[in-house]
Amino acid sequence: MTMAGVEDIAVTAPADGVRQIALDRPKVRNALRTQTLREIAAALGDWAGDDAVHCVVVTGGETVFAAGADIKEMAAKDAVDVLLDERPRHWQAIREFPKPLVAAVNCYALGGGCELAMHCDVIVAGEGAHFGQPEVNLGLIPGGGGTQRLTRALGKAKAMQVVLAAEFLTAAEAVDAGLVGEVVPDGDTLARALAIAGTIAAKPPLAVRLAKEAVLKAWELPLAEGLAHERRAYTLLFSTDDRREGVAAFLEKRPPRFTGR
Repeated sequence: MTMAGVEDIAVTAPADGVRQIALDRPKVRNALRTQTLREIAAALGDWAGDDAVHCVVVTGGETVFAAGADIKEMAAKDAVDVLLDERPRHWQAIREFPKPLVAAVNCYALGGGCELAMHCDVIVAGEGAHFGQPEVNLGLIPGGGGTQRLTRALGKAKAMQVVLAAEFLTAAEAVDAGLVGEVVPDGDTLARALAIAGTIAAKPPLAVRLAKEAVLKAWELPLAEGLAHERRAYTLLFSTDDRREGVAAFLEKRPPRFTGR
């Protein structure tokens, strides 16, 4: 499948209900220039209201996920340029995508690449993957949510080490720390991510959507408010056709036929 005006990503439909975004700037190790984020945000915006799309996989290919922002693009900017930059809008669009995002990470996910992976709901990493936020080496700090997401994932002490010393986490360290969900052989990363996406895509879409929302609220809300949000979502799902179908299929010992309603 193709999308008009796309230069930096390749979009495919590898399975029923699944879409795939592959970063496609290999000569610059998939550096995330503004155009790249714009295209990712546009694709997700199109799919947010598309009932045929249930889950999205984001990958950079076999040799790199994304090695950071586009330094050449950044070099000419001053503070006013950054203040007026469109990039925060694109990060927000990725963050607010209501359906599950699965990252397939090989080799390096650094700077903006690490932030993009952390915007995903599930991260599958190859054994040779490395994660890091080396912006301090350029006299900067992460600007796409890295300080906040990394701290929530790793805890203060480890996040400080990664951000202040610009040290990388190996895939094994990332999974032990809770940043990554699963580590697989490098050649199996995308296949495993697509398998997870396919499993998610077969689930009732409204339940998946509200489940994602509820888990994210656990990051953002005090416990009492998070529990109240969960209960409201749980109650709402009792009004759906898919809940009735799921229960009926279980009792009748047959595969369910979900409709997203």
